[in-house]
Amino acid sequence: MAEEILNMRLDKWLWVARFFKTRSIATDAVNGGKVHRAGHRVKPSQGVQVGDLLDITRGQYNYSIEINGLMKHRGPASVATTLYTETAESIAIRTARADELRLHAAQNPIRERRPDKRSRRRIIRFTRKQES
Repeated sequence: MAEEILNMRLDKWLWVARFFKTRSIATDAVNGGKVHRAGHRVKPSQGVQVGDLLDITRGQYNYSIEINGLMKHRGPASVATTLYTETAESIAIRTARADELRLHAAQNPIRERRPDKRSRRRIIRFTRKQES
């Protein structure tokens, strides 16, 4: 018979729901002010329950979610996505931000890297011929 969980630590839930790769990274994110519950900063040890609203900042993206379930152990990603529901507004803002970042990346192509050893030798040979 499956044991129903009514309350669990915030950092553990973030790890189980696969928002963060490790529990220590989840703890650091909560301590760093990247996670808010109902608009207020929280501590990693605070308990979360079904129905809580969380605002999570991960990299350049913000997620506004409602907790739908709690699990004791971390499972597959397909199961982890059933533990929360992202708001429609959050999805729209996140997709707009992704489009904005994609456009910015297209406008600013990656700079050329420094010449490698072979290229440097060719440059040196070419410049020495110019000097004579």
